[in-house]
Amino acid sequence: MSLLSISSFPRFLAFSSGRRRESTSTTCLVPPLRWNRCLGLPQAGRVGFLGSATEPAVVRFIPRGLGAVAEDLLHDAGATVAVLVGGYALVFAFNDLTRREVLQQNLSRKLVHMLSGLLFVASWPIFSNSIGARYFAAFVPLVNCFRLVVNGLSLTSDEGLIKSVTREGQPRELLRGPLYYVLMLMLCSLIFWRNSPVGVVSLAMMCGGDGIADIIGRRFGSVKIPYNKNKSLAGSISMLAFGSFISIGMLYYYSVLGYMQLDWGRTVQNVALVSLVATVVESLPISEVIDDNISVPIATMAVASFTFYA
Repeated sequence: MSLLSISSFPRFLAFSSGRRRESTSTTCLVPPLRWNRCLGLPQAGRVGFLGSATEPAVVRFIPRGLGAVAEDLLHDAGATVAVLVGGYALVFAFNDLTRREVLQQNLSRKLVHMLSGLLFVASWPIFSNSIGARYFAAFVPLVNCFRLVVNGLSLTSDEGLIKSVTREGQPRELLRGPLYYVLMLMLCSLIFWRNSPVGVVSLAMMCGGDGIADIIGRRFGSVKIPYNKNKSLAGSISMLAFGSFISIGMLYYYSVLGYMQLDWGRTVQNVALVSLVATVVESLPISEVIDDNISVPIATMAVASFTFYA
């Protein structure tokens, strides 16, 4: 990274302890987005980075104007509407394919399970770099959470929703797996967001890995796992393979956009370990006690937090 003096980069003002840095020190100023991502700081305002051979570096925020804040709010509101509309369009399309018997109900449900979550994660970059962007993104699963609750309690009835996300077509099912699913989407948005590999990998395994395991397991799952007759060897192998592939693909996507800087040799090893743990957890005979949409992402978050930040 090149060093830029204050005079050559006039958009930034740098201060340390209320004083301008003396001319004998080395001053480094960088674009705010890159330093926010690298340091895990809230992405709002402009950032000046100061450092010298004798004094520690200090990161200072320079507040943005009200016009810029209003612009970010409008930007994020528009992004939220766009993601919501896209989500509804996705569900409507698969409902229509199911109604016309192009897809079987179970396959349609699992494809919605996979694509809705993965596309939601892939949509995060369209939000702004403001502090509140993640809250706007989390509003999308919050809306879906509300829909699931009111339909699950039979306060209203949306037959399309019930058919698209439940196994047996019972409204009460909405209050279990589907509800846990959207809660995990919301949790990862708020806690990890787009500059952390933990949230991205966790959702990739929950949406992509677990989803493909069910699809492959139903078609080629004649050989069952010895300790769980409800799970197949083919399903677990596909979850391990496709979950790893999808996770690496999502991490590459975010690294290309500049949100993450990854050591790919170590990253591939970390993803393989995380995927293995998630696959083992998914295969355990505990689904009657704890839903896969809770056990898989929680286990993934725990292992990924350790491996990526160890």
